[in-house]
Amino acid sequence: MDRSHHNILHLLNQQVRRLNQRMNEKLKEYDLYMSQWAVIYTLHTMGPMTQKEIWQYLNVEAPTVTRTITRLEEKGWLVRKQGADKRQRIIHISPEAEQRRDEIAASIRKYEDEQLLGLTEEEEKQLRGLLERMIIQEDDHDGED
Repeated sequence: MDRSHHNILHLLNQQVRRLNQRMNEKLKEYDLYMSQWAVIYTLHTMGPMTQKEIWQYLNVEAPTVTRTITRLEEKGWLVRKQGADKRQRIIHISPEAEQRRDEIAASIRKYEDEQLLGLTEEEEKQLRGLLERMIIQEDDHDGED
């Protein structure tokens, strides 16, 4: 199949940029950015993690995650606790952040619903499946390097 005319990755990138920009606008009222929300969401979904686990999961450079975690800790959103290995720090969502997380998540779900309004339930399911498959394929490819 000739794919030379495809611009799927460009379209995906453009949409991700728009979504991030709009998400930053929505999150501004909570004094958060999308990159910070990604860390909070990950910790809520996956549970407490080390910084290394966070940057590996989010596929973000370690220094970027370290800065983000430090800012979130300063704002009271996260807490670092000592792990079993005294050199290791485990990152947790603070109790205060956990209380606000539901409100923020509801705002984000509303925005997500607005973005998916033009899709049927089947199209939404297909989109989710395709994106998940692309992520798995990329993860498999990364494992081969």
